[in-house]
Amino acid sequence: MARNTEVASAYQQIADWFDSARNKSLFEKAYLDRVAALAPGKRVLDLGCGTAEPIAAYFIKAGFAVTGMDIAPRMIELAKARFPDHDWRVGDMRTADFGGAYDVLLGWDSFFHLTGDAQRAMIPKFGRHAAPGAMLLFNTGPSEGAVYGDMQGHEIHHASLSAAEYKTLLENAGFNVIVHSIDDPDCGGRTVWLSQRNF
Repeated sequence: MARNTEVASAYQQIADWFDSARNKSLFEKAYLDRVAALAPGKRVLDLGCGTAEPIAAYFIKAGFAVTGMDIAPRMIELAKARFPDHDWRVGDMRTADFGGAYDVLLGWDSFFHLTGDAQRAMIPKFGRHAAPGAMLLFNTGPSEGAVYGDMQGHEIHHASLSAAEYKTLLENAGFNVIVHSIDDPDCGGRTVWLSQRNF
């Protein structure tokens, strides 16, 4: 198996499999409902949007205008075919110009593919593109460290910082932590961070 800290090639190769295999039951719905209820407006930036199902689709159906970005072109191709009236971009969240401020910023099942240092740089970038009161939702591992997870024969990198460091980074970027749920059994065992921009 090929180890891939830059996940673009892996996800490009498995995009069609991922689209069919990805759980679309919306086990994330409790968090998405809370984000949608608290968002100050209707502009969503979904980083690592995949093929737009089910997360972007949830916000589209709720009346939000979605800008979706993914590093794998095939993922974006499928998202565009599914929801052509929204803004789909091939790009790397670490280096891309997001082009404005958003009311909801998502790094769901994507932010944790970044290295620790890239995550440290990414949280201030979230702050720079967050509208006043914006909601930020992402997930990480339960504790500091890096692992490789197998996906269709590709060992794909996942990394997490410590909870204390995430809290400091978020506070410094202007976010108040609303929820930090570790290994949430109702959300596929994910460790979830939900924050709100405080100005």
